[in-house]
This record gives sequence, structure tokens and C-alpha cells, in this order.
Amino acid sequence: MFKQSISLVEFSKLYNILQEIEGLFKFKIYNYSLAQDFINEINTGNQDFNNSTVIVNKKDHTLFSIEKLNKKNILVFDQTPLKISYIIDEINTQLIKQKYKFQSKLMIKNYFLDLNSRTISNKFGELKLTEREMDIILYLKEKKTPQSIHKLQNDIWNQSSDLETHTVETHIYRLRKKIGNKFNDKNFIISHDNGYLI
Repeated sequence: MFKQSISLVEFSKLYNILQEIEGLFKFKIYNYSLAQDFINEINTGNQDFNNSTVIVNKKDHTLFSIEKLNKKNILVFDQTPLKISYIIDEINTQLIKQKYKFQSKLMIKNYFLDLNSRTISNKFGELKLTEREMDIILYLKEKKTPQSIHKLQNDIWNQSSDLETHTVETHIYRLRKKIGNKFNDKNFIISHDNGYLI
């Protein structure tokens, strides 16, 4: 869903260090030896750099003049030597900020889903959701075909046969009713013969 990455631009020394311990991170690391290579990548549009952290080694780096790049996502490490723990803390802080921002504005149909406050809203109002309801919505959002009760049971509740199917049906029923009552929308979660779909 939300894959985070860092791009090191003209900072090969740091890339070599981070590459050695890459297995410790939950983010992908990209290296660009030349700023122009990175700029070309931005211009192709193949990768979304709005949710990525870019690391450079000088405050007046060329990248600060690129309009398509969010300057808030650029980290500068211009004073060396730096402790690796400091660098990792700064990267993690930046990625947490980006993830928080991303999670506050997911668009599903005509609604905004805010994972941080666990709410779903549109121009008519806002509705508080439970963690399980959020899980159901996010799960169904990612699927292109109706999902059966058993699939929901396995993938959301991590249960195979221990959980009774009416538990899943009850959660779906309550969620559909909440959204129907608040937003007068009976078609947010659609019921099919094969299961449920958003």
C-alpha cells in the first residue's frame, strides 16, 4: 500500500554504508551518483517522490531548485562525521512524518479515510471507526473482486475455522449500517453472491 524509500543523490559514501545494513530497514534505498540521473527519474514520473525521502550532502544542492520535488522531503547531512545512529534516527523521523501525512488522506470512493484518527469523512460529515472496521475497509479497497466471508475470516481475523462466520457477517453488517445511517450510502460496501466489495 504505502511503500517508503530513500534516495541518496551524489552521496555514494553514505549509500555504501546504508547498503551494508539494508536488511535492518523497512524502506528501499536508491542511489543516484549524479543529480541529473535523479532529475531524469523525477521527470519520467515512474516513481512517486512525494512520499520519499531524498538525502543530499550540501544545503545548496541543485535539487532545491527542482519544482516537482517537495523540499520538505530533502534531508541534508552536510556536517561530517556523523554517527550512523543519528543518520538513521533522522531518516526514520522523516519517514514517520511522511507516513503520518499519507495515512491522513486516503481516498476511497467519495470518502477520505484517516488512518491516524480512525475516521471516514466526506463533505457531509465524519464517522469514527473501530480498528477492525478500518481493517475491513482497507482490505476490501485493495481487492478487485468480491471477497468471501471465509477469505475475510482468514485474512483479517487470521482465523480459519475457529471463528464463526456470523462474527464476520455481523461486523460487515454493522459497518454498512453505520455508513448508511451517517452518509445515507447503502452502496459503500456492496454485497455480492461471492462476498463483499468496495
